[in-house]
Amino acid sequence: MFPISDDKLEPGTPIVTWGLIAASVLVFFWQYSLPPGAAERAVYRFGLVPGVLFGTTQIPDAPVPAWMTVISSMFMHGGLAHLGGNMLYLWIFGDNVELAMGRLRFLAFYLLTGIAAALSHSLLVPASTVPLVGASGAISGVLGAYLLLYPHGRVRVLFVIVPIIFMRSFYVSALVVLGLWFAMQVASGLMSPVEEAGIAFWAHAGGFVAGMVLVPFFKRREVPLFHKAAPKIFDGRESGRRRGPWG
Repeated sequence: MFPISDDKLEPGTPIVTWGLIAASVLVFFWQYSLPPGAAERAVYRFGLVPGVLFGTTQIPDAPVPAWMTVISSMFMHGGLAHLGGNMLYLWIFGDNVELAMGRLRFLAFYLLTGIAAALSHSLLVPASTVPLVGASGAISGVLGAYLLLYPHGRVRVLFVIVPIIFMRSFYVSALVVLGLWFAMQVASGLMSPVEEAGIAFWAHAGGFVAGMVLVPFFKRREVPLFHKAAPKIFDGRESGRRRGPWG
């Protein structure tokens, strides 16, 4: 079960959300235009390496200071599926959060929750030499903000039984979708050694919590928390929703 669209709950155009998606896609194309050896070096030089951040190791000829990799790592991805999944979540949930905050505040919020996510991971493995890349920590912050702003917002999810013998989409409350997502990150983090997991579950959890903590300070004053958009938890009706990329 994964989300494919939601209702548009705030008026306006999410310029920053679109810009972040475009920037991530452009960086991805740059990464994969490099020769194999150079592409791997780019991940180490622009990704967040906890050991470099905390001074236990060094990257020769690093093009940016270690602290800047906390930001640059958010725009790099480990593959097309990694990029696609992150951008789908940002496209679905980012617009309503951006429009609830305003463009500049949303950009600052996005970067701050990304930093919080990166530190949540790095502090657990301060000597690690495995690079951390991806926008998922910052996007987790967006999810945390969405949960407090629109817990009753309707999220359209696609339910698939593999092998594909059943596939159907329906609406579920954001409280259910995002609550389950957060619980899965924490459970996966508890069951997997941090350095061996392959996925930075604690970065996701840390970003999500940071988003919940920061959203009251970044939302526009007239936008309430716990907006009562749609009280039903499950709703299969079609409405004037914002369509996802699959229609």
